[in-house]
Amino acid sequence: MTKNSLQYLKGVGPAKAKLFEKLEISTLTDLLHYYPRTYQDRRLNQPPNDYNSSQLTVFKGRVLNGREVPARSVLIFKAVLEDEKGRQIECTWFKKRMFGRFRFDPFYQLKKDFKINAEVWVIGRPENRNNFFGDKINVDEYYPISDPQCALHAGRITPVYALTEGLTNKQFRQFMHEALQTDTLNKEPEILPPSLLQKRKLLGSAQALKGIHFPGSLTELDAAKARLAYEEFLLLATAWGIKRTQTKVLEKGYRYTLKRTLLTPFRQNLGFDFTNSQKHVINEIFRDLQSPRPMNRLLQGDVGSGKTVVALSAMLLAAENGYQSALMAPTEILAEQHFITFGKLLKSLGVKTAILTSSTKAAAKKKILKELAEGKIQIIVGTHSLIQDDVQFANLRLAVIDEQHRFGVRQRSLLKEKTAKLDLLTMTATPIPRTLALAFYGDLEVSTISELPPGRQPIKTESATEKLAFMRVAQEVQNGRQAYIVYPLIEESEKISAKAVSEEFEKLKTVFPQFKLAMLHGQMSQEEKEAVMADFAAHKTDILVATPVIEVGIDVKNATVMVIENAERFGLASLHQLRGRVGRGEHESYCILVPQHTGSVAKERVDIICRTSDGFKIGERDMQLRGPGEILGTRQSGELEFKAGDFFKDRDILTWAIQDRDELLSQDPSLSQPQHALFKARLIELYEKNWHLIDLS
Repeated sequence: MTKNSLQYLKGVGPAKAKLFEKLEISTLTDLLHYYPRTYQDRRLNQPPNDYNSSQLTVFKGRVLNGREVPARSVLIFKAVLEDEKGRQIECTWFKKRMFGRFRFDPFYQLKKDFKINAEVWVIGRPENRNNFFGDKINVDEYYPISDPQCALHAGRITPVYALTEGLTNKQFRQFMHEALQTDTLNKEPEILPPSLLQKRKLLGSAQALKGIHFPGSLTELDAAKARLAYEEFLLLATAWGIKRTQTKVLEKGYRYTLKRTLLTPFRQNLGFDFTNSQKHVINEIFRDLQSPRPMNRLLQGDVGSGKTVVALSAMLLAAENGYQSALMAPTEILAEQHFITFGKLLKSLGVKTAILTSSTKAAAKKKILKELAEGKIQIIVGTHSLIQDDVQFANLRLAVIDEQHRFGVRQRSLLKEKTAKLDLLTMTATPIPRTLALAFYGDLEVSTISELPPGRQPIKTESATEKLAFMRVAQEVQNGRQAYIVYPLIEESEKISAKAVSEEFEKLKTVFPQFKLAMLHGQMSQEEKEAVMADFAAHKTDILVATPVIEVGIDVKNATVMVIENAERFGLASLHQLRGRVGRGEHESYCILVPQHTGSVAKERVDIICRTSDGFKIGERDMQLRGPGEILGTRQSGELEFKAGDFFKDRDILTWAIQDRDELLSQDPSLSQPQHALFKARLIELYEKNWHLIDLS
């Protein structure tokens, strides 16, 4: 057993070690870098701060009496304590009643610890939540002052960890405290160059680890978090900076020429002009395509801003030059919508297109694969099916990835592996704050469509009861318009309290007997989905009852009402996308959110959607609520799962990291100087194994 083994700690045997493995902790080093989820300020008489919630009562008291209280369904123990100010507080513990006989007294330890005149720290919650310091509390934890470990858990800013069943925070804090006394902490390498530590006045690594786990003050906690957040940000920002440099020196070995044999008739047949913003973005993309370097560009634009026709323009430039293009979408219904849209827009141009998804029948798939390999198909639209091993291209040169955040980095990279060199355009309707794009899309150029096409109607958004929502649906349909009613589930779930589309569809037939209804969800066959969408587009259906499969890709100008049931179960980006399905024609449009449960975060999401239609504000708040890994499409690879840093709370630190990254790489592009050796070693450990990121060989 090495000195870095977890079992070096007293009380950690094989069984406990397996529990730690569930948390991805196998060594003392792993343990030291497992940071608290949050903190509780358990010091006495502290002014309000981020960590002493009004629902938490902390006091130190002397036991006046303790007794077991008879009850039928549960076992209850009560003790009355007197605190330093002479207040008498009644403390209560509950235990489930076990049928049959107990082998031991379930309150044995409490009776032992709560003898008259014993002094105890108590942490709990007031029975009456409106009373900040109630005279009756339900106890979460207690610690006799005579316990030598008491100081780890009470009377201090106390760490709270995210754990697995079988480990308690009390145990974990004790293990962590013991780990901090070992040589492992003393041997913790300082990877940051001394110049940066001094420049930013940061704590040393070992000092920061002590401060993050057992801070002596809020000031020390802030300093520890700042140091560790800066290190995380600097490492990833530097990795992307190196990747950007490496990408820029690649030669793709082919060029595009503006022949306009397809682009000119395409624009003439559109029936509308590009906005100035679309024209600007198209020029940026075309410059990239005509350059000797591979394009790696992110196209972001709000719902309905016209990203699809911009991407199709790039794909037509590729087709003019005899190259193939592929568009990969996250869902079959979005891929199908793109395919239908492309078919309409390219109808008279003679461009061969195809669609490939998991629902494509074997015979059709065989033909598509053959024609792709022979170069007969110029534009292919599909889902994850495009990255399967049996998909081969004759001359794939341009890949477009829609709703990129729904794909993992590895999936995007697999599509790039289909050919030796590839131009890549990724699209998102969840705009990314510029600071984050600079730091963590370091190898991408960013284009933004900043305006909506003329004629788009503002959408009136409100939260309302189901009754009022359905009244609006009936009114609009009677006036010749159409409506969507969206539910979060396909079938009812015992585990999730939310309405399901299949059950509600039958009920809605009785609510709207005079109208034609249709149902759409992801488990339907491709033919069924296409038929339902075609009927709705042709106004053969008045109300489309659906799951979130209609979140993107549906364009019916006569639809003016979007009702979202159980709105609290949707993320901000999804709510904004769903709202974007209406307001596409000349008629006034409405989005009505019908929440069932309104917790604080859910209520905030609903309120934000009702207050603003600005996709950038919504995207930024969505990232705050859900985390950057999910928004940027990196959660699957773990790249943005930071332990200490928070993109929004630590924006100043993030800015430091970007500035210092640029300075560092300008002075030492290969990190070969001695003072950067440990930093480079850590970079290699973290990112070189992720083959899609950087090469530091």
